[in-house]
Amino acid sequence: MQVLLWIGRLSGAVGVLLTVASVAARLAGKYQLGTFQSLTLLDAGTAGMVMACLAYIAALAERPR
Repeated sequence: MQVLLWIGRLSGAVGVLLTVASVAARLAGKYQLGTFQSLTLLDAGTAGMVMACLAYIAALAERPR
C-alpha cells in the first residue's frame, strides 16, 4: 500500500509540473519546448495526474476496513 501512495505522489507531482510548464509556454507564445509540442506535454501532465488518482484509489481499495 505504501508503494501505491508514493507512486501516486510522484506521478501527481510530475503531472502538475508538466501541466504548469506547458500552460506557461503556451501563454508565452511558445509552441515547442525542446523537441516536444506544448500540447503533448499538457497531455503527458494530464496522464500523470490521472495515474496519481488511480494509484490513490487502488491504495484506498487495499486499506483494511
